[in-house]
Amino acid sequence: MTTRSQIKAPPPIDIYKYVLTLKYADFSGRARRAEYWWFGLVNFAVMFGAVVLAAILGAVNGAFASLFLLVAIGVYLATILPGLAISVRRLHDTGKSGWYLLIGLLPFGGIVVLIFMATDSTPSTNEYGPSPKYPS
Repeated sequence: MTTRSQIKAPPPIDIYKYVLTLKYADFSGRARRAEYWWFGLVNFAVMFGAVVLAAILGAVNGAFASLFLLVAIGVYLATILPGLAISVRRLHDTGKSGWYLLIGLLPFGGIVVLIFMATDSTPSTNEYGPSPKYPS
């Protein structure tokens, strides 16, 4: 019998590809903390890399900067929906409705949402489905 500590987690880039392909606009179900945070980290790295590359190429030739800036904007627009979807699934994993994301629009509401995202999973099945962290 394998314990939870013996299960090897997939590499972050695989989590990123999984969220962008299979879970692109899936607002149902639950997402573990690792899935949420690795997606955010890899997405930040991709965006940061595109903007830095645009800045470097802009120093060489302005046309290249425009091209990479358009690529960065395209990546940002393409990842808005999966970012929202994984955020809603993460809130579902903690037993909260996806509407709790709207708290982030209030002053200091982002801190509250950040705490929700960092909260551990509900160990049992909740109204959003079985726990991906504690399978039965």
